[in-house]
Amino acid sequence: MADDKKAKGGAKPAKAAKPEGGKKKGAAEGGAATGGPVTAERPHSLGVKPRLAKHYEEKVRPALVEKFKYTSVMQAPKFEKIVINMGVGDALQDQKLLDAAMNELGQITGQRPSKRVSKKSISNFKLRQGVPIGCAVTLRGARMYEFYDRLINVAVPRIRDFRGVSARAFDGRGNYTLGLTEQIIFPEINIEKVGKLRGMDVTIVTTAKTDEEGRELLRLMNMPFRTR
Repeated sequence: MADDKKAKGGAKPAKAAKPEGGKKKGAAEGGAATGGPVTAERPHSLGVKPRLAKHYEEKVRPALVEKFKYTSVMQAPKFEKIVINMGVGDALQDQKLLDAAMNELGQITGQRPSKRVSKKSISNFKLRQGVPIGCAVTLRGARMYEFYDRLINVAVPRIRDFRGVSARAFDGRGNYTLGLTEQIIFPEINIEKVGKLRGMDVTIVTTAKTDEEGRELLRLMNMPFRTR
């Protein structure tokens, strides 16, 4: 009888296989995140050191130790991070302009930007505290070196009538800020899809103690300083 019941019931249908890892598809797996512009982060080759990172270790750091007579290679200044800020003041009238700017900055840097909000209210400009007025990206490690490589070798030379960048834009602590007036100098930007030209500030934060050390670091890292 038991055998008859088994024969009538038949075999139970097999359960559908779960996706590998049992994870739901979403932003963590590359799915689109909800809210704001969608910017795919640019992957970098794992285990492959950027060429300018190797250049620093093999050429720049020894030269800095020799010039400034450091007692240890650990004293030699290096890049800590690169911060790219893009102001979008007209986002007060249309938040879609901020979304477009964030999308472009993400394409340029290969990393999803974060919004920057106003720190205080200014009645003359109808600006309230906490309102998004720009976006920024902070790059470290491999992405920092890869962006710097594209910046000095591809983007900056495309500036109209380019004759070099100022060697004086240091803050007194070895950090350097480069102001760019157009985002279209970056090859990642499709000029035909740009709604408005926007500038940005690129700040290279270093571990240098003085501007002299920071300037020498950037010079050895091939920053195209203007010659007198």
